[in-house]
Amino acid sequence: MSFTLAIVGRPNVGKSTLFNRLVGKRLALVDDQPGVTRDLREGEARLGDLRFTVIDTAGLENETDDSLPARMRRLTERAVDMADICLFLVDARAGILPDDRVFAEILRKRAKHVFVAANKAEGRAADAGVYEAFELGLGEPMRLSAEHGEGMNELYTALLPLADEFEERASEDAPEIEVSVGEEDEVLAADVPMPTAAKPLQIAIIGRPNAGKSTLVNQILGEDRMLTGPEAGITRDAISVQKEWDGVHMRIFDTAGMRKRAKVQEKLEKLSVADGIRAIKFAEVVVVLLDAAIPFETQDLKIADLAEREGRAVVVAVNKWDIEDEKQDKLKWLKDEFEHVLPQLRGAPLVTISARTGRGMDRLQKAIMQAYTTWNRRIPTGQLNRWLEAMIARHPPPAPQGKRIKLRYMTQAKTRPPGFVVMCSHPDKLPESYSRYLVNGLREDFDMPGTPIRLYMRGQSDQNPFKGRRKKNAGALKKHKGSLQSKQGGER
Repeated sequence: MSFTLAIVGRPNVGKSTLFNRLVGKRLALVDDQPGVTRDLREGEARLGDLRFTVIDTAGLENETDDSLPARMRRLTERAVDMADICLFLVDARAGILPDDRVFAEILRKRAKHVFVAANKAEGRAADAGVYEAFELGLGEPMRLSAEHGEGMNELYTALLPLADEFEERASEDAPEIEVSVGEEDEVLAADVPMPTAAKPLQIAIIGRPNAGKSTLVNQILGEDRMLTGPEAGITRDAISVQKEWDGVHMRIFDTAGMRKRAKVQEKLEKLSVADGIRAIKFAEVVVVLLDAAIPFETQDLKIADLAEREGRAVVVAVNKWDIEDEKQDKLKWLKDEFEHVLPQLRGAPLVTISARTGRGMDRLQKAIMQAYTTWNRRIPTGQLNRWLEAMIARHPPPAPQGKRIKLRYMTQAKTRPPGFVVMCSHPDKLPESYSRYLVNGLREDFDMPGTPIRLYMRGQSDQNPFKGRRKKNAGALKKHKGSLQSKQGGER
């Protein structure tokens, strides 16, 4: 990526719509309600042959206190300082408002390069607003329609000269590096795929509102990247950020808090929850964040169960541990309760942390890597079948309706999560309890605690596959001899 472009402007001028247009995906939530975006969202943009990083920001509010709009404004100002280029978006239909003039003055002082774009400029009704944008004194405004894709050529023409300049500067500053991968590295990578900068470990942090998810992400990053505060439900989008954490490349998804379905009435909150569920599907490891004061609420259990059903490696983190008084007794109770209410995740890592103070971050990172390694585990077929024989000898499968079920052999069909196939007779007659017996044995004997395990029963007939083939072959040979004899008789 040659440069960074931040899209800034008042609420509801179309910043997220333009962001989605540039990245070519519906990553940012879009709604008619103003102030939907609250956090900074980064994406890889494509515009013609240009490749750059684009940042979607919260709408600039003219507030300077400690309120939520003021904290959003400070986060946006930080994006302005970080970005190489700022695209100041105004609403051509609404015209230039007093707040636009205030923010133009801020950009004039803080931004390195600024372009003005009048969005929603399709049709003659927007002409007056486009002409008004000249008053901002930031150069000639571009006419854009982010929703319909109009004006992208003008944006490309404006960015091209600066893109060339940034690319030349980047090539001059880049150090010369020569990397060689030895055979040992390749063998190690074949065991468990190690995350790289190109393919980082995907982690989703999920939980109820106000559990401290954004604070945890900020603590991992070492900076106030996510908007936080005492208000519940601040995060709306599932925001992803990349970080090398203790030498491991990770992409971390901060998601919106998930409330009970009956309480989710607004369209915007439904979109936020759907965005969080999509982040779980993209993730490899899911961190279920609980509040130490009220852990294992019904909604917490549903969220953890969702992650398990999606087949993701799960780590349970109990936050706000710094304000807990009876730590030893509470920890014992948490472990006992976890085994009781989430039996499908028995053995999954459970760690206590404080996202505010940073306590327990090293334990959390180790738990994530442990869950990831287990999720990628592969067991040799020979070892599996010796284990299966021992399990059958210890507890033979039942014979429902007098039909004996034979478990013939077993193999691992997949990893991420581990999936096993057992070839057997009458798979439809095998009770669920026996499948659970095998799954629990796999967890215990092959050290796979907590990770989801998929066990599939496949039918295999008792019949000899070669039965009847000998008779069929003999008939074919006799027929062939007869045709050969008749042919020879004709020749005579």
